[in-house]
Amino acid sequence: MDISWDKTTQEKFKQLVAKMPVFMRPIAEKALAERAEAIVKKDNRSEITEKDMVDAFFIETPFGFQGMMKNDLIALGIDYTKYGYEK
Repeated sequence: MDISWDKTTQEKFKQLVAKMPVFMRPIAEKALAERAEAIVKKDNRSEITEKDMVDAFFIETPFGFQGMMKNDLIALGIDYTKYGYEK
């Protein structure tokens, strides 16, 4: 099954990855994209949505870095609390 990204979500994903330290970007981008795809495949869907991306970030980001990640999500206008995550 081919997995595609919602266009707005893909743009936000790229912006979030761009905020990461340069040395982490390639590894993090790959891990996050693979996690988002796995979430979608598990649900037998074909498009990655904002919720899938947010879920992938919370799963893949170590707890100690989640504060910065939450700030980056908020800066892009993503309300992660509507997906069940706490401020």
